[in-house]
Amino acid sequence: MEPAARLHNKVGSSRAFWLKQLHQWHWISAALCLVGMLLFAFTGFTLNHAGQIEAKAQTVHRQAQLPAQLLKAVAGEDERKGVAVPAVVADWVAANLDIDVAGRTADWTSDEIYISMPRPGGDAWVSIDRESGKVEAERSSRGAVAYLNDLHKGRHAGAAWGWFIDVFALACVIFSVTGLLLLKMHAAQRGATWPLVAFGLLLPLLLALIFIH
Repeated sequence: MEPAARLHNKVGSSRAFWLKQLHQWHWISAALCLVGMLLFAFTGFTLNHAGQIEAKAQTVHRQAQLPAQLLKAVAGEDERKGVAVPAVVADWVAANLDIDVAGRTADWTSDEIYISMPRPGGDAWVSIDRESGKVEAERSSRGAVAYLNDLHKGRHAGAAWGWFIDVFALACVIFSVTGLLLLKMHAAQRGATWPLVAFGLLLPLLLALIFIH
């Protein structure tokens, strides 16, 4: 076989190998981030039009009286930061006010224990009077759209969701880079490839330079 032919076959074999690898990584990353991309695209739209999408908070306020035997567990005037209420008190709150405060950090002042529980799309709090044992609790929700918007921002969504966003972002990077490399390998047969890529780069850049001050 002529040297030129061998070189041509080697180049063709290398191209086929990289095409196969890129296609494999491209579809795997696409599968991993498909649902996440739909979610973030939808919530990107709802966040951009938050002023037009009304979200009325629904609030539930409850009151109860801590039993005398449990009042002893929270009585006193010492101040603490980030200390959870005793497990027996947390169980009583869950049973009587339908709010789970187990393991939640609380702020203890001389007269009150306050537990703040912000969450995606809503808020909740519990207040315990350390002298009288009066317990107040409030839970509010701003609806499904507000819940999804807060997931988009990672607001009060916890560490697990934070890790998901990191993995999702990495999958999106792999999806985009492999897509770009596939465009490069097919660009010779698709004349509009680089003009479209350049347009995708220049459009947000020009909008930012001209309209954002």
